[in-house]
Amino acid sequence: MGTEKSDIKRKHEDFDDEDEPVVKTREPIAKSRLCPYLDTINRTVLDFDFEKLCSVSLTRINVYACLVCGKYFQGRGPSTHAYLHSVGEGHHVFLNLHTLRFYCLPDNYEIIDSSLDDIKYVLNPTFKKANIAVLDVIDKVSRSCDGTLYRPGVVGLNNIKANDYCNVVLQALSHVVPLRDYFLREENYIGIKRPPGDNNVILVQRFGELIRKLWNPRNFKAHVSPHEMLQAVVLCSKKKFQITSQGDPVEFLSWFLNALHLALNGTKKPTSSIIYKSFLGAMKIHSQRIPPIDATDTEKDALMLTAEYVETFVDSPFLFLAADLPPPPLFKDEFRENIIPQVSLFALLSQFNGVQQKEYKTYKENFLKRFELTKLPRYIILNIKRFTKNTFFIEKNPTIINFPIRGVDFGDILGADVRAKHGCTTYDLLANIVHDGEPTKGTYRVHILHKATGKWFEMQDLHVTEILPQMITLTEAYIQIWEQSTERSDVEMSN
Repeated sequence: MGTEKSDIKRKHEDFDDEDEPVVKTREPIAKSRLCPYLDTINRTVLDFDFEKLCSVSLTRINVYACLVCGKYFQGRGPSTHAYLHSVGEGHHVFLNLHTLRFYCLPDNYEIIDSSLDDIKYVLNPTFKKANIAVLDVIDKVSRSCDGTLYRPGVVGLNNIKANDYCNVVLQALSHVVPLRDYFLREENYIGIKRPPGDNNVILVQRFGELIRKLWNPRNFKAHVSPHEMLQAVVLCSKKKFQITSQGDPVEFLSWFLNALHLALNGTKKPTSSIIYKSFLGAMKIHSQRIPPIDATDTEKDALMLTAEYVETFVDSPFLFLAADLPPPPLFKDEFRENIIPQVSLFALLSQFNGVQQKEYKTYKENFLKRFELTKLPRYIILNIKRFTKNTFFIEKNPTIINFPIRGVDFGDILGADVRAKHGCTTYDLLANIVHDGEPTKGTYRVHILHKATGKWFEMQDLHVTEILPQMITLTEAYIQIWEQSTERSDVEMSN
């Protein structure tokens, strides 16, 4: 009895048409290496970036792509949407989007032909370790089906409506080497288990798919749509981040890194996930209460001797540093034009040298705080706080930051003991996210270093253009990713 049940179950799993009854006597599908309709396949219309839904029934189960018109349909047997489409339109070649097997309809035989391997690769790109090892060494230029030339890794992302704030973050992260290399190999995360009801594992799978498509050297198109990735973001963030309204890339980046870390079963240990291995640093936050303003000098001196006003510190991990800009000038110059203020990057970084103090106010009391870096990660994410919110509106600080592209020594803001524990403390710019326009109506673009060529590219949604490094420093930088100058680091994950 048990054997009969297992046989029925096996036949049911092999049978991929939910609209037909399962029968034990069903004949196996005929296989053919010669299909007369292969020349009807139109690769220019194939787009596997969108959600795998039947275009008629909107079901996710048993979906096939018509390789002639690119539309998705359910089923394969008689009366299914794919079958009716084949008969009605004369389109015969279909791909099962789950099993990656090709079929000819309505004859219903499987097609086995090596000429179709490029279609399977576009749907599910795979990378070997040898291929990954040369991504930043060999400059490879690929050609899409329409003849457009592109470099893998430097391709545009569709802006569905108002998701450029997500696009720039995803583009920047796709060039963080250990993160990219980890997600290019699906076996690194395909078997991750999460508790029931935890949807964040979808975020891991979709981000991996996006990274593999961005670096795919055999794309049919010279751009990628992040549609499935963004749907996972909306779902896992419980609609905090939308694709129909502009958001803040800093808030998205913070949420996204933490969500990925947890979905990868990360813990508080610095080596528990590829996220922490790449970005996690540490600092000491020194804090001291400020006596009331109306207190006399004698009362202040007495208060400072109490335990309540003694300076304390806590060890705090960080995934990115948030630097305050100096307030812009209130006056215009002699030509009655607004002065565009400038500040050096080192002046911003001095906020983390453990000496400079900043006052923080609460509704009851005030504190002086000092931030002392104790551990530098391999990749430093720097958020330049350009926006301030008050009761009525959001203001943007237009201050320009002067910084070199290469050779910034973060060791200059470390204490002598801390610096001695570090090896290389020199960092090079890897990505630069820029905000343009009004605080609530602006747009975002990102500058990316293509390591194989040493060239910089500006990406704004679908638009990808080469840019001179000198132009990067003239922009209103909002988020920067700095990479340690050494070729390898202890925090890099070996694949």
